[in-house]
Amino acid sequence: MIVRIQGEGQYRVPDEEMARINELDSALEAALQGPGYSEALAALLDEIRAHGTALPDEELSGSDVVLPAAEATADEIRSLLSGDGLIPG
Repeated sequence: MIVRIQGEGQYRVPDEEMARINELDSALEAALQGPGYSEALAALLDEIRAHGTALPDEELSGSDVVLPAAEATADEIRSLLSGDGLIPG
């Protein structure tokens, strides 16, 4: 899966990491109800960075998912949510 973090770049994330990433996505969606959403977003983005491979800027690939930047507000995150959270699956 190709994941874009707004303002940062794209990462190719291996399929075997998607279960953990989906858990963090669900945790972020739940955290949007209270003040802990920034930490939940940071955990999700850190997981993408740690287990994904950054794509070179000159490599143009369509993104399967677009995630908000680390400093996104709760409203900005909510605007990207679908029925499955930020990440389908």
